Amino acid sequence: MQKLKLDDLNRVSVEAFKEQDKLPVVVVLDNVRSMHNVGSVFRTGDGFSIEKLYLCGITARPPHREIEKTALGATESVDWVHAENTLDAVAILRSEGYKIIAIEQAKGSTMLNTFQPAQAEKYALIFGNEVNGVSDEVMATIDACIEIPQFGTKHSFNIVISAGIVLWDFFAKLRLNNNTAQG
Repeated sequence: MQKLKLDDLNRVSVEAFKEQDKLPVVVVLDNVRSMHNVGSVFRTGDGFSIEKLYLCGITARPPHREIEKTALGATESVDWVHAENTLDAVAILRSEGYKIIAIEQAKGSTMLNTFQPAQAEKYALIFGNEVNGVSDEVMATIDACIEIPQFGTKHSFNIVISAGIVLWDFFAKLRLNNNTAQG
């Protein structure tokens, strides 16, 4: 087996990326502290072709070299907006028809492996602060909560790992399992 070279990857241009069909998902970062985490979520969002990224509260915004270290240019391809607080972002997204889902450990949450996103729905997935998670104020407004099953001693994933797991799951269920992936 031989690794592919960059020229073999058939990467799309930023312009082509902006025009292609997107996964019907907006990612909302609720007061995420680490700029490296922000950059990594941009890069993950690019990889799964999300619609947009909401950077809320204290979450850092581009341009910033600490974000770019992990984003590797994805701040140019993934559309993003800033909201002073996450509740404002949730209100906007709800008015645009998005189902608001927190990614959190909570009473009554649905395990990710059993959650089946609907083809006709649009989703806003909220990932919380590295220490406190999704804020209690935001949790009071959500439509649903998804939890990633965990089996170790920590019961905690880094936000970037959580975003990667959840976005892959949504992409697989909405695109790959239905043979509608853009290629």
